Amino acid sequence: MDKLNPFTVFSEIKMIEVSGQLLRVGIRRGKSSSPPLVVFNGIGANLELLEPFVKALNRIEVLAFDVPGIGGSPAPALPYRYPRLVQLTDQLLAELGYNGQVDALGLSWGGMLAQQYAYANPRRCRRLILAATSSGSIMLPGRLSTASRLISPRRYEDAAYLKRGAPQIHGGLLRRRTDLLDPHIGRVRPPRGLGYVYQLAALWGWTSLPWLHRLRQPTLVMAGTDDPTVPLANAEMLAHLIPHARLFTIDDGHLFLIMRANEVAPVIMRFLAEPLAQDRKLLVRRVRTRLRRLARGLRRMRRQRGSANRQGRFS
Repeated sequence: MDKLNPFTVFSEIKMIEVSGQLLRVGIRRGKSSSPPLVVFNGIGANLELLEPFVKALNRIEVLAFDVPGIGGSPAPALPYRYPRLVQLTDQLLAELGYNGQVDALGLSWGGMLAQQYAYANPRRCRRLILAATSSGSIMLPGRLSTASRLISPRRYEDAAYLKRGAPQIHGGLLRRRTDLLDPHIGRVRPPRGLGYVYQLAALWGWTSLPWLHRLRQPTLVMAGTDDPTVPLANAEMLAHLIPHARLFTIDDGHLFLIMRANEVAPVIMRFLAEPLAQDRKLLVRRVRTRLRRLARGLRRMRRQRGSANRQGRFS
């Protein structure tokens, strides 16, 4: 357990080195038969900020990590792009002994990383959940004043500044009640060094539009109806372009996954528990096979009865 946070909902938080990069990893052990859920967090956000959501996901095993330069993960010497983070994620999973399929969830900036992960791992990534996110640099943007606040990590360093800007950045319930942020402010760990700048650089020029139609995972796209940072139209576009996607909306803003965790977690758990299309096809084949066997057995019984009746007439 993390010495800096002894009351975390994560079963364990530890440092793992993969490919020369130290990553601070949180694991919440689960009891579900579903694959583990890998959660990619938003820009500048350390894994503790996910705690209300992780707590609401009953029984599901959850893995999250601070990307390089964020939270407890030291910043790398050079900037990185999303494919590098996909590589680190796969190496981290292998280091932790997760060798099978996983589900992926991405929030905001992490939603774009989740898209990249699903695209790079069509077989390993079983299901995809995209929350308050977009297709990247080619998107339907929010207001310029909102974007200008996102360029700086100051909101993670100054609680008063965070609360003042919350209505403009996050919208939803925080337009009227910024006090709802109070329980979360104590979980904030400011970005380290150039970490925040590197996250911005990873996004620069990146877009998933050319290959969204090639994603094969069942996908749940989630969005708040009052999101100044990523307007609802972006979620509608993702749901339209991803072949096996559905759209879920909630009357809130950019942070609905955290602020309304107890309401959205059951939606996600139902989605993760649904049988996959190939599972349904396999079930249909099994039922058909059993019906054919039953039909053959009934035909044999009829033939045997007919044979017995004929023998009775001739005896």
